Amino acid sequence: MKSKNTNKLLYIHIPFCDSKCNYCAFNSYTNINHLKKEYFNAIKKQYLHDTDSNIQFETVFIGGGTPSTMPVNFYENLFTLIEENIKNAKEITIEANPNVTYEWLKEIKNLGINRISFGVQSFNEKKLKFLNRNHSPTQAIKSIENAKKTGFENINLDLIYATALDNKKLLENDLKIAFNLPITHISAYSLTIEEGTKWEGDYSKRKEDEILEIWFIDKIKERFFHYEISNFGKICLHNLGYWEGKEYTGLGAGAVGFKKLKIKNGKWKIFRYYTQNSVYEYLKNPTKYNYEYLSDEDIKKEKIFLGLRSIVGFDEKILNIKEKERTETLINEKKLYKKENKIYSNDFLLADALTKFIIS
Repeated sequence: MKSKNTNKLLYIHIPFCDSKCNYCAFNSYTNINHLKKEYFNAIKKQYLHDTDSNIQFETVFIGGGTPSTMPVNFYENLFTLIEENIKNAKEITIEANPNVTYEWLKEIKNLGINRISFGVQSFNEKKLKFLNRNHSPTQAIKSIENAKKTGFENINLDLIYATALDNKKLLENDLKIAFNLPITHISAYSLTIEEGTKWEGDYSKRKEDEILEIWFIDKIKERFFHYEISNFGKICLHNLGYWEGKEYTGLGAGAVGFKKLKIKNGKWKIFRYYTQNSVYEYLKNPTKYNYEYLSDEDIKKEKIFLGLRSIVGFDEKILNIKEKERTETLINEKKLYKKENKIYSNDFLLADALTKFIIS
């Protein structure tokens, strides 16, 4: 897996959680706390196996699961491990439950982490219980205020909408509280009912109300810059890197990496690699991967889709003649616009449908 190519982004997956949310499809577990020490050793083994000393990561994102379930000394060891490769990092993000202590936040900040993302989801007590979140609205407010006090200048909070409990009054109150907190970013996710979750197949938990959803998005846009379908505010450089097609290294159980290797004739081999989902399997062999090789057509589809759901856009030169014609149709209908040979969407929410139309 070693390569002379410089990876730009580093993602580290923490699969430990205090409780499992009803809607959660992420690779996370509530019954493996005894494996935390072993988990660090596995990450260390994977990192040393995969990472060249000359790599300098632009951004780091520690996600989960719930990274804030890990003690500070886990991150002290982690940052000692990666310090040579993150000297030039512009952004280091960690996800946290909104019930963390002031002391944890302060020590995490002192390690050099400069962006924090809180999984708030709602400030409504009933909705939090419905989602099986293990924090209260008061704890969420306090955690965000404490993050600001400890020196975090870049703070995100997640909100979920389109649940069965949602109405205009509830969502309006969520936004009123959010807007009064010292945050720089909101990630707003429409509830999806996914396989492998407690709510799998139970669509009664979701409310289908397109008018309410558009109203909610528009309210956030009044205060925060809308730069991707679910993201508003000060741009997250790490996520922007994904959408721009930059390479990334994925560490931890269930993590994903993305590589571009130059081969003969000036061509590229582009692939994703997946670590073992099972924490137990990952601990046994953290450098065992499954590979997904991407064709030119796969890459083109991703560039169009990710470009249309964000401010990234895509270069029109990747299109064939028929696709250019269909794109021109959408430009004439004011659904897309062109600027300096790049195509952008006027409505990120239409990314799915517009992509299908262009490449149909």
